[in-house]
Amino acid sequence: MDFSAATLLGVLETHAPSAATGFVVALSGGEDSACLLTALVQPGSRPFRDLPVRAIHVDHGLQPAAADFQRACEERCRSLAVPLTVVAVSVASGRGVSIEAAARDARYAALAQDLKAGECLLTAHHADDQAETLLLQLLRGAGLKGMAAMPLCRAWAGGWHLRPLLHFAKRDLRRFGVGAGVTAAPDPMNDDARFDRAYLRRHLWPVIEARWPGAAIAVARTAGHVAEAQGLLDRAAAQAVDLLRDGDALSVAGLRALSSPEQINTLRYWIAAHAVPPPSTARLAEAVRQIIAADADHLPAVIWGGHALRRYRNRLFLTPASPPALNEHREWPVADDSSLDLGGELGVLQWSPLPGGLDAARLPDTLVVRRRRGGETLRVHRHGRTQSLQHLCQSLGVLPWMRDALPLLYAGCDLVAVGDLWQDARWCVATGAPGFGCTWRGAPILV
Repeated sequence: MDFSAATLLGVLETHAPSAATGFVVALSGGEDSACLLTALVQPGSRPFRDLPVRAIHVDHGLQPAAADFQRACEERCRSLAVPLTVVAVSVASGRGVSIEAAARDARYAALAQDLKAGECLLTAHHADDQAETLLLQLLRGAGLKGMAAMPLCRAWAGGWHLRPLLHFAKRDLRRFGVGAGVTAAPDPMNDDARFDRAYLRRHLWPVIEARWPGAAIAVARTAGHVAEAQGLLDRAAAQAVDLLRDGDALSVAGLRALSSPEQINTLRYWIAAHAVPPPSTARLAEAVRQIIAADADHLPAVIWGGHALRRYRNRLFLTPASPPALNEHREWPVADDSSLDLGGELGVLQWSPLPGGLDAARLPDTLVVRRRRGGETLRVHRHGRTQSLQHLCQSLGVLPWMRDALPLLYAGCDLVAVGDLWQDARWCVATGAPGFGCTWRGAPILV
């Protein structure tokens, strides 16, 4: 397909969000993004609602040529009268770190931070990029999601991310660039065969194109078919999650009724919906096996990265690998306006009036707040028996991995309350009389 300002306009009219308030072109200093910006501001594309256009260049600081990239961006924007923002980023490096992935993460973080609400970020990914991505993912043994096409448009960072060149081959952009007098700074990393994409582009792709002309468009089309298949799997998983949802967890009994592929697909979707990278397929299959096969009184946990899948009472939870816990004891004054920040994600304790609550006249001026150590007891009802905290937690269904997060309130050696869950009746006023209670604001999920 020939690339021009007119064909770009056709893509924008079809795919650009109607609510977009402006276009932001991610300008690298290379040929592709320079062609995109040039075509975007030519008269043939300007009828698209006359939205304002600006550009942003991210300086990764990874090579001496970075100054040339910035200079090329500045010259291109000056010649087109387009405002330019330059953002410098720091790219993580070290043993086992992929420079390509780290640079991409740093770049998109900077682009997201710069994008204003309602703006549409345009990047210059084309059909050759799409084809290269699919081939690289194939060689890495990726699943459908890894091989799925880059979406042409997606909601992103309070606006949108649009890739309007995905249906155009690199040669079409180059032909346009020659006609439009587009110049660009060469990127030495594109010829550095240490990087997988550069090796594929330099040594393998020319052989493929020589044997199968137009292969980029054909492979990119295949990536689109894969994306459609992945979309069907996602919709099936979303329906399954809706049926299996049990509060903040999934029903293990419902999960058990699914086939093995459906179980893995559903769990992968559910984990990703929490913005958590799912484990590998092998690890996820092992998680399913442990969760399904475990006896009712067992507490299986499958941990990867900083996350875990845990089962309790026929419910499956997604949790941090290391659940929150009170790390040290604290002192808390007994006063109307007194509060205690428990730190981390554990929330805040606040005193509040409570009929039948704790008797402030009998309490010391300050209580000690600490985590459980084992063997604690409470008499929850005035005429009831003393019960262990462990039994109370089991009766209420407090998640086992969250029990070390419970704030235990002590008057001297006596346990008088556990957060806002229980109070010891021996320290309370008569039923209905004015007393004090502990309100636990921002408490984590406990049951």
